[in-house]
Amino acid sequence: MADLDNKAKEKAMDLAEDARQTEWKFPSFTAELFRGSFRWDLMHPFPAQDPEDKKTGDEYLAKIREVLERYVDPIEIDHTGHYPEEALKAFAEAGAFGMKIAKEYGGVGLSQTNYSRVLSLLGSYCQSTTTWLSAHQSIGVPQPLKMYGTEEQKKKFLPRLAAGEISAFALTEPDVGSDPAKMSTTATPSEDGSYYLLNGEKLWCTNGPDADILVVMAQTPPKMVNGKERTQITAFIVEKDMPGYSVAHRCSFMGLKGLSNGLLKFDNVKVPAENIIGKPGQGLKIALATLNTGRLGIPAASAGACKLCVQEVQSWINGRVQWGVPIGKHQAIAKKVANMAADTFAMESVVWLACAFADKENADIRLEAAIAKYFCTETTWRVLDDYLQVRGGRGFETEHSLRERGEQPVPVERFLRDSRVGRIFEGSSEIMHLIMAREAMDTHFKLMMPLMKPKPGATESKGSLILKAVKFYASWYPKLWLPSATNYEVKHLNATNQDHLQFVDRTCRKLARSLFHTMGKYRERLEYEQLILANFVEVGVDLFAMAASLAYAEYLIGQKPDDDTPQQLADLYCANARDRIAANFRAVKHNHNAKFRGVTDALMDGKFGWMATDIMDDYVAKAAARELGTAVEAREEEHAHVK
Repeated sequence: MADLDNKAKEKAMDLAEDARQTEWKFPSFTAELFRGSFRWDLMHPFPAQDPEDKKTGDEYLAKIREVLERYVDPIEIDHTGHYPEEALKAFAEAGAFGMKIAKEYGGVGLSQTNYSRVLSLLGSYCQSTTTWLSAHQSIGVPQPLKMYGTEEQKKKFLPRLAAGEISAFALTEPDVGSDPAKMSTTATPSEDGSYYLLNGEKLWCTNGPDADILVVMAQTPPKMVNGKERTQITAFIVEKDMPGYSVAHRCSFMGLKGLSNGLLKFDNVKVPAENIIGKPGQGLKIALATLNTGRLGIPAASAGACKLCVQEVQSWINGRVQWGVPIGKHQAIAKKVANMAADTFAMESVVWLACAFADKENADIRLEAAIAKYFCTETTWRVLDDYLQVRGGRGFETEHSLRERGEQPVPVERFLRDSRVGRIFEGSSEIMHLIMAREAMDTHFKLMMPLMKPKPGATESKGSLILKAVKFYASWYPKLWLPSATNYEVKHLNATNQDHLQFVDRTCRKLARSLFHTMGKYRERLEYEQLILANFVEVGVDLFAMAASLAYAEYLIGQKPDDDTPQQLADLYCANARDRIAANFRAVKHNHNAKFRGVTDALMDGKFGWMATDIMDDYVAKAAARELGTAVEAREEEHAHVK
């Protein structure tokens, strides 16, 4: 059994490794940071939005705001679970389904920054709306077509999508989450290769039940690579009117009540070969590349939600009086709301920096996009949870109930439910850790893995590999102990924040040294030490967010020299981040990872059955049986009625 498990794990890792972008075409601030190089020049001066582009964004935001005010009642959508058809039509007329599609194909052609500004606006109001529009173009058909589609495919599909035909991205399956090696949906080519027969199921497909055009990932016949069979994942464009395609179920969730999401079935769906995006076998690579930029939508919407809460909490902590003073004067509350503001500032800094990188196309953003998605969704959950706590019972009460009894319907309860899935979809936080850890170790993997785990068919001699590694490390490693020669070129940051900047510089070299030492300790086993790698990733995330916050603060103070609030927000975020960084470095050497494994193994082996007292331990099984029985009765009744 262990051998089978190891082979399955190796197959999955090989597939994921094959799908990675292996080259760094442009520099990446975070990749350099993990190598011990603080590239302040990549983010300073802060890449502010071009005034003309900002004007374009301002005008379009006004148009979207008008649609929201006229057609979208987020409280009613959340209460009824129904998203209004007239709202979708109004957004289509406003071009909202073509925000990221180039004008030559009928789209609006917004920059990544302006697109993210729209999502921030939507996120501060109705996150169900955010999901309809972002799933359509951040990860749906437009983005992979833009990156990998043929001109014929673009001309055929993009104008339709820009006009309002809805798209979706179908990857996840009932038994397959983040492991595409287990994908069971298949696409079998015809004898002449002119079409493929698509068979299988896709689950949790956002926009799927209402989608007109979908990107569907499926297994095509495997290939032999270096003597090993390699799974092939291919991306197909599927249209809803193709025979054999059906929506089997609409899912409902704890949040995003206006979401369109469901289980899709493909039964011998005949898909023309010209509907393949890219080449056969490139599907997973296309999916990962699409998500690099597509992931920036979620953090933008998250930041919008938190910004609204920061504005709302101001009046609450002033107007709510307890024990004779406004609650904002109590230290316990002051700490929560101060951190809310500082964390939201850091989120904004990270989002707009990553968007600027994407727009200027002068930096590789695969790590920055992953950090933005991970950092903002995790931070949002903490911010919203604290805000709910500050509002007390009114935070726990729904907007609908508050409105019905005449109180201001503050959306914190809805925001909290809606935001929770952000830590799961488009790559869960745990998967983000793995992705970032792999990219952080890229330099060492390229140099050391061929020595520790040679690939079948490798031609380079061991001596040559050793020489290459020694040459690199003899030059690279000593520099990690030397003082930095970085020229910060800061004009406006005060002494405290300049000290934070120097801390980032020092600590990135410490991070690089620690990664190298840990690599030497665990060698090829390091890829299984996920918690230790996660500690290093957390350090890198905080260092990036610190640098982004300081660069953004420097820019804002330059615009308004008399306003020192950016100094305060950057300082507080950085002070908290330094505490977390110290804790994560400690956890690399002193942790409870072995205890976690021991208890989990015992749980998996059923050794805690003695704890199952005074509980409804058969509730889930009986509930499932009741649901099944009801469904069978309904089918029998329908069958009898037809007869």
